[in-house]
Amino acid sequence: MTELLDKSALRVRLRALRRRLADQVPDVAERAARRLPLSRFSRFSVVGAYCPMGSEVDPTPILRAILEFNAGHAKAALPVAVDRDSPLKFRLWRAQDVLAPDAFGIPAPPASAPDVEPNLVITPLLGFDRKGGRLGQGAGHYDRTLANLRAVRPVFVLGLAFSGQEVEAVPMDPHDQRLDAILTETEFMEVAR
Repeated sequence: MTELLDKSALRVRLRALRRRLADQVPDVAERAARRLPLSRFSRFSVVGAYCPMGSEVDPTPILRAILEFNAGHAKAALPVAVDRDSPLKFRLWRAQDVLAPDAFGIPAPPASAPDVEPNLVITPLLGFDRKGGRLGQGAGHYDRTLANLRAVRPVFVLGLAFSGQEVEAVPMDPHDQRLDAILTETEFMEVAR
């Protein structure tokens, strides 16, 4: 995909592509987890992941690998949408916890789980480029969330995708947050700053 399209048209195109890729590469998450350079992820104490929806790549194998590598040091968190316009919150999560639907019906830790600020966030996406451009669903939740987290302390953002979701250049607005690295079933790409 070489031509730049406006974001709405690009999202439509990439949603369809991601659905096709999910059928073609069903083991994408396991393959991606094998490409993760775990030693680069030893410094993170709170790892924010997500519950995959539709054809999003499941972060569970990646999260599990990071937590096992950092046994006893790192904890997992999941995002919670409280409403349409607010940044996401992250709450601590353990595999045995019962999840409850958030404001968008996405499984999330219950209100009784402690709020945390992750220093590693694994994000879903529709498209990415090698400069760290990320195209999300369009509501801006991750952009607002990452901007708020990064205002407090450094946060490493890892985009998780199918290799086929790469585009030449993601159209970026001033408020769009860049990825620090991208992980696919074929490679780990750290973004030069």
